[in-house]
Amino acid sequence: MKLLRYGPVGQEKPGLMDENGVIRDLSGVIDDIAGDALSDAGLDALRALDVDALPEVEGTPRIGACVGHVGKFICIGLNYADHAAESGMALPEEPVIFFKATSAIMGPDDTVEIPRNSVKTDWEVELGVVIGKHTKYVSVEDALDHVAGYCVVNDLSERDFQLHRSGQWVKGKSADTFGPIGPWLVTRDEVSDPQNLPMYLEVNGHRYQDGSTKTMHFDVATVISHLSQFMSLQPGDVISTGTPPGVGMGQDPQTYLKPGDRMELGIEGLGVQRQTVEASK
Repeated sequence: MKLLRYGPVGQEKPGLMDENGVIRDLSGVIDDIAGDALSDAGLDALRALDVDALPEVEGTPRIGACVGHVGKFICIGLNYADHAAESGMALPEEPVIFFKATSAIMGPDDTVEIPRNSVKTDWEVELGVVIGKHTKYVSVEDALDHVAGYCVVNDLSERDFQLHRSGQWVKGKSADTFGPIGPWLVTRDEVSDPQNLPMYLEVNGHRYQDGSTKTMHFDVATVISHLSQFMSLQPGDVISTGTPPGVGMGQDPQTYLKPGDRMELGIEGLGVQRQTVEASK
C-alpha cells in the first residue's frame, strides 16, 4: 500500500493511493497515518478494505508528510562508504546517530527555507524507515519485522551550523523545513529489498546524487537493531538512514542552495519530492 496524508498544513487527513493513482480518503476509517494504524494489525485492516468503495479525493490537494505525530526523527550519519569518502571522513565503527527536531518535518513538495545567517545549506536524499511497533533490544534478524514502511527523506543540512558552530550536528539539521518526508509511506511488503533501491537528487535539472542503498555501510536491519539497544523505538518514529555521494559539500567547488533553486529527488518505488528554495521569512 501507498499511504499518505493530504490537506492544508496542520489539517492533514489520512489517505491511500490506489492502483490508478487516485487518492482515497481514509478519514472515515482511521484518524491519521500514525500510532496503531502503523501496526501489523492496523495495516492488515487497511489492506482488507474495499478500496473502490473509499471516497475519491478531488483535485490536487497539498501532500503532507506521510506519517503524523512523529515522536523521534533519528538520522544516521556517514552511512554510505562513497559519501564518507567525499566528506573526507573515515567510516565509523558503529552507526553515527543524531536527531533532527520534529519541527523540521514538512510535506514532500513544500517550500524549503534557507535559515537566517546560513551560508552552506545542503541537500541529502535518504531512505526513510517508519517504525510500526514498539521496538527494544531487537535482533538484526527480527528488525525488519518492526518496520511499517519506507519513504523518501531530504535530510537538509546547514554545514556551517553543523560543523563549525560547536556542539552536536543537530544545530545544522533542525531548521524549519529541513525534513521533507514522503510523498508516500510504502508498506514493507511492497519493498522486497531495502538494500537495493536506486536513488537520486537534482538541483535545477543537474543530477548531483545518483546512488543506491546497496552502498550503505550499515544496512537497515543493523541500524534498527543498533538503535534499539540504546532507546526504545515507537510507532511513527522515523529513521533517516544516510545519503549517497553528491552532496553540495562534496563538490569542487562546494555548491550550496540559494533562493530560487529547485530540487527534485526520489527513490525507486517510493515516489518523488519537488521543492523550491526561498530565503527565510
